[in-house]
Amino acid sequence: MEEKKITEAQSLEIITEMIARSNVRRKLGNGNIMLLWGYLTVIVSALVWALVGVTHNGLWNWLWFLIWIIGGIATPIMARKQRIEQGTKTYVDTISDGIWSIIGYMAIVMTFTCLTFLLAGGKDSWSAMFVFALLGVGFAETVQGIVVKEKSLIIGGSIGILAGVIMLAAIAGKVVLYINWVMPMFIAAFICMMIIPGHILNAKARKEK
Repeated sequence: MEEKKITEAQSLEIITEMIARSNVRRKLGNGNIMLLWGYLTVIVSALVWALVGVTHNGLWNWLWFLIWIIGGIATPIMARKQRIEQGTKTYVDTISDGIWSIIGYMAIVMTFTCLTFLLAGGKDSWSAMFVFALLGVGFAETVQGIVVKEKSLIIGGSIGILAGVIMLAAIAGKVVLYINWVMPMFIAAFICMMIIPGHILNAKARKEK
């Protein structure tokens, strides 16, 4: 009986150590990719806000597609490089990849849906993309934070969800989505969701090396 208890204790210690290592590895990778999307979204948002505000020309909104183009090209390259550096893919990696893949596919569907509404019916439904970006990304980040037990992800994701709920309520209540309050809230939410947690994750990963 005593020998069995020691074996169980050792097994738990080994499992705990493996989980800890896997979390550190995952945080470093996610930190880099989160920073890419965070800074990319904030920069493009600020650029669109400034150009539309100065020129009052809605055509500048097509710059939003820069996020898809740049992020879509850079993310697979960064992910492949990180996978090589990290080595074996863990269960935590699989969960994380699955969560963000679902969000990515949903975002593609949302984009084409809004584009169809615009081109086929002349209906501007792009505000739905703001809501999805905040609720979808916020939810995925919160779930990931729970999985890896990282408070910065949970807090950042929750802030994104809150901003998304506010915007959704505004749309449902037919509140005018003026750019001067929508864009600051959107930018602030992505700073809290992606940029701040990304730096925190990388800083923690460096300390663990």
